[in-house]
Amino acid sequence: MIPIFDFSDPDPSVRWYVVNDGVMGGRSSSDIVLTDEGTGLFTGYVSLENNGGFASIRAAFEQLDLSPFSGILLKVKGDGRRYQLRFRLSGSFDGVAYRAEFDTEPGTWQEVRIPFTEFEPTFRGRVPRGAGPLDPSKVRQLGFLIGDKREGPFRLEVAWIKPIQEATSASLGGS
Repeated sequence: MIPIFDFSDPDPSVRWYVVNDGVMGGRSSSDIVLTDEGTGLFTGYVSLENNGGFASIRAAFEQLDLSPFSGILLKVKGDGRRYQLRFRLSGSFDGVAYRAEFDTEPGTWQEVRIPFTEFEPTFRGRVPRGAGPLDPSKVRQLGFLIGDKREGPFRLEVAWIKPIQEATSASLGGS
């Protein structure tokens, strides 16, 4: 299975960048760095000051056609907090994102499996009217966000992000 992104062998054409609540007056901070162990380390501080409360990182792609797959598999090591994996179907800075939340266990590597059916549309913290389900054939951005309404430091280490194809009853010989 070819990864979407593997921090041990990063695609030089894919750049990760930070988007924090400072875009709306908040005071959260974050960074993404490549570790000596070949992982991506997303760290920072979530501040609830000035109606803030989130930190995020994103990577943009020409377009990822993930339609042959049924979901995403992440290898992450967290801090016990809840994070979001997010997709955007446009290359623009703002607009509808599709999010799926996942919990982490402090200091433990986990493989997190998220079916595309679990992603829900969101725009500035609300479900936008008229937004359909995630179309995995049109992914232009992916990222991670922490916005769990808890002030304090955070740490999420990511080894890789892979598409997965779950077995269906038809592929197992069922009807």
